[in-house]
Amino acid sequence: RFLFDLGTGWNGDITTKKVMSRVIYLETIAAVPGMVAGILRHFKSLRSMERDGGLLNMFLEEALNERMHLLTFVKMREPGIFFRLAVLGGQLGFGSFYLVAYLISPKFCHTFVGYVEEEACATYTKIIAAIEDAPEGSDLAKWRTEPAPAIGQAYWHLGEEGTVLDLMYAVRADEAEHRDVNHIASDLKKGELAPVGNPKKQVDMALRKYVQDLVTV
Repeated sequence: RFLFDLGTGWNGDITTKKVMSRVIYLETIAAVPGMVAGILRHFKSLRSMERDGGLLNMFLEEALNERMHLLTFVKMREPGIFFRLAVLGGQLGFGSFYLVAYLISPKFCHTFVGYVEEEACATYTKIIAAIEDAPEGSDLAKWRTEPAPAIGQAYWHLGEEGTVLDLMYAVRADEAEHRDVNHIASDLKKGELAPVGNPKKQVDMALRKYVQDLVTV
């Protein structure tokens, strides 16, 4: 985490530039685990000639959701060439690590992603607080009323008046769901359904979110 904070300039006062650097890079990496898990589970399903209990689709949807985070944020800031090179390096390094790790232990990988998503939730919570507490006239304060990119308004059904602050709340909710799903997936036994298709798991997730909301109020 120290290196990630250092690389994205996440220190001192929070600014719009720091926020954009952090969330854009974060989402280029966050979209990797779900895609790797989905592809590997797809091949496993083909080899075993068995269904996957909904896990395959769930992780692919997670990857596509993270990708939508990225596509929305780049409408607010266009990354430069050096930033894009850093993204390439991050994908090669982390993608290779996660691929090998998932082949060895999916349980470890889902636990790891669950904790990474907890850090993502913490990041967005800090961003939301910074926007809400920013003094009037500052760049961060403008996000309280500035419309979110149209792609984000449509994807999260924010409406034409949906703001950047509303967008941050929506993205944090996504990250919280990914956190819970991966923690639950790490404990699934063979033959169990994916959390999104299992009523009991859905109740567990709802209760966990309720308690989490009470704690963070």
